[in-house]
Amino acid sequence: MLYKLGVDLGGTKIEAVLLDENFVALERKRIPTPQNDYDKILGAMSSLVLDLSKNISDFTLGICTPGAISKQTGLIKNSNTQCLIGRSLKEDLENKLDKKISMENDANCFALAEATLGAAVDFDLVFGIILGTGVGGGIVINKKIHSGRTNIGGEWGHHTLHRNGNPCYCGKTGCVETYISGPSLENQWTLLSGKSQPLPEILSNIDNEIGKKWKDDFLENFGYGLANVIDILDPDVIVLGGGLSNIDFLYTEGKEFVYSKVFSDLVDTPILQNKLGDSAGVFGACML
Repeated sequence: MLYKLGVDLGGTKIEAVLLDENFVALERKRIPTPQNDYDKILGAMSSLVLDLSKNISDFTLGICTPGAISKQTGLIKNSNTQCLIGRSLKEDLENKLDKKISMENDANCFALAEATLGAAVDFDLVFGIILGTGVGGGIVINKKIHSGRTNIGGEWGHHTLHRNGNPCYCGKTGCVETYISGPSLENQWTLLSGKSQPLPEILSNIDNEIGKKWKDDFLENFGYGLANVIDILDPDVIVLGGGLSNIDFLYTEGKEFVYSKVFSDLVDTPILQNKLGDSAGVFGACML
């Protein structure tokens, strides 16, 4: 039997899963992600692979990571885990494990998993988005990842939403990510209310004037950002992932705002919640 082992490198956790050839999970493990330390991240990922593969002889290995591999240099680019930027993560892991690996962007892995096993199994052109610490996107066409000419396919989080807007780690201003990621929404709440609160507390406290302003801004930025994607890609379905995908009003008021901004007389693109939860990325890594 050829087993499939996948590792999902996230901002707060690293998850590994071992699947059989029918995608049945045989073993899985999660550990906290070492913060801002490339060598420790490399060591943690290697240890997980060695731990889950110690009793098997033959397996494929896929890695799901924030950012993308530059086709020009082979180094990680565009990662909101900034200690990865400019690093040869794929090569370093292969050398450390003495094994060939497949590596893809986390949003691409999420979209692949949801298109193959999750909410989008009945659709051909899938746009999967991650709304969490960052904002990412992945395109899957007929169950295959479409990475694009330079591996930036689906990166709607760095579309310019507001010219001369919020500064972004990427060096630009006004990126979608600086308005509708979890940290950005918390920062906006602090500016409006004078209080620093985590997102779950904010969401339970929006039935007032400040909360209405915060929610309206969120819906507007979400709506315009996703409508731009539909105008360009016209996907069969959009699947939401990440921590913010659990916000109910994105599938009602949020969807209505998206539809109102799309350039078409007919707008019926399904906007669905994921089915695989925060393990979609690691399943997608196994499928690489």
